[in-house]
Amino acid sequence: MATQISQDRTSERLDLTPEQEGLLEQGSLADTTIQARPHEYYTAMRHGDPIHYDARLGSWLVTRHEDISAVQSDPVTFSVQHGYSEQQARGMRDEFEAYLREHGGGYFPDAIMSDPPYHTRIRKLMEQAFTAHRVKELEPRITEVVRGVIAEVIAKGNGKCDAVKDIAIPVTIRVIVEQLGLDHGMEDKISRWSVAVTAQIGAMQSRETMLQNAALIAELQQYLIAKMKACEESPSEDMISDLVHAEVTNADGTKEKLTFEEAVSLVRATLIAGNDTTATAIGNLFYVLTTRPGMAELLESVVDDERQLNRFIEEHLRNEPPVRALSRMTTREVTVNGTTIPAHAHMLLVYGSGNDDETVFPEPRKFDITRQNLGRHVAFGGGPHRCVGLALARMEVKVAAREISRQMKNMKLAIPGSEIRYTPTVATRTIESLPITFEKR
Repeated sequence: MATQISQDRTSERLDLTPEQEGLLEQGSLADTTIQARPHEYYTAMRHGDPIHYDARLGSWLVTRHEDISAVQSDPVTFSVQHGYSEQQARGMRDEFEAYLREHGGGYFPDAIMSDPPYHTRIRKLMEQAFTAHRVKELEPRITEVVRGVIAEVIAKGNGKCDAVKDIAIPVTIRVIVEQLGLDHGMEDKISRWSVAVTAQIGAMQSRETMLQNAALIAELQQYLIAKMKACEESPSEDMISDLVHAEVTNADGTKEKLTFEEAVSLVRATLIAGNDTTATAIGNLFYVLTTRPGMAELLESVVDDERQLNRFIEEHLRNEPPVRALSRMTTREVTVNGTTIPAHAHMLLVYGSGNDDETVFPEPRKFDITRQNLGRHVAFGGGPHRCVGLALARMEVKVAAREISRQMKNMKLAIPGSEIRYTPTVATRTIESLPITFEKR
């Protein structure tokens, strides 16, 4: 008998328009057109089929805020470890794993994408690199980095740039390079590595692109392994050293460290997550500042008020979450909101839809920093797997917003909105390129 996980709200499901019915019958989150403009698809699912089976992806899409919260608070029934493993190099995982064992120094499963009780130990060790005190200490230096990147763009003097490639990506890469203690001047290489790693959970690869990406990941791992071995011999003030030498005291007083294999996976995850999703959030910020009337003026009005600026960033993360969806897998047959899902079924928690749920956030497409429940958004996930680096990510996006407003004005898209292209992946909503014009403030 299936276990009922969240409240059955089938009686609340609404009549759909013919267009919405067509989206549910023929649409898929694998469709790049829907990925670019997903909100109608989200609405159709939430109203008509909130636990929707996407046949092209072979996944159950969980789309209501209430159901997402219920699923991610139960890591026993809904396994992150199995969901992530199933999603990785979808259909080609054995070949992907063999390639990394041969060419990449080994295959290192992502330790943070694991289940309790193992995950509890890993998270405690990883949190030592992301303490609130450390993040607060980083803000002045991160401000210098952001200010410098934007100043370099302005200094070119032509009043135009690619907001993603010239600002969002360089900012986040320079920050994470400094924090991990990596070599400078590696922006292009790290950007390619990030795309390759993210592609493994995007469910959109051909075998040819999987092998190309695997070669890049092998190169990344060999580079990180060399850096980590150097930190083992000679620790320094950076996150790689923090992770390589992290210790947690057990209940019996004994101390425990990460294994080298675990540390490799966590350094790799920190590099990619600390770069890719934050760059996506900053790129999306430029998008709303250049396409939504009044947004630049609103940001300017709050930029010197720390509390109001923080609320602006939270509403931005709710309104344009950088992570679209993350994986789970059922460990037994279970019923979620009236829909029975079989054991060992792959699921996607669609955070973009949860943040659009009008039963939690009235008028969800409206940008409203006065919302009383901003903290309920699921842009950083939730439950035991809530993003461990969320304080650093929030701070980077806040600093970027502040410096953009202080240094740039009259920002406009330099191409028609219809020409904006998104990275083909179900995992994130990442703009590939965003040409804009601007004036120096």
